[in-house]
Amino acid sequence: MYLHLGNNISIPTDDLIGIFDIDNATTSKTTRAYLRSAEEEGMVIPVGDDLPKSLVISCPQGSWQRVYISPLAPATLLGRLESLCIH
Repeated sequence: MYLHLGNNISIPTDDLIGIFDIDNATTSKTTRAYLRSAEEEGMVIPVGDDLPKSLVISCPQGSWQRVYISPLAPATLLGRLESLCIH
């Protein structure tokens, strides 16, 4: 199954590592360092031009980690994920 992150971008749910609120996650010095490193290594993928609300981390099998910056709220993404699991 796939989780839609916004702006016609979806990821396989099997690859999902975590969904994080961008405001809360970026208060940590460690998280900011991780994001800086991920951006330098080309692992950050912006999902549209709207105000970012979520960090979605995935790790496709046989590939490098990816960090999606989504304009959708974490609660919205979690709701979508839960609706996939129910069906």
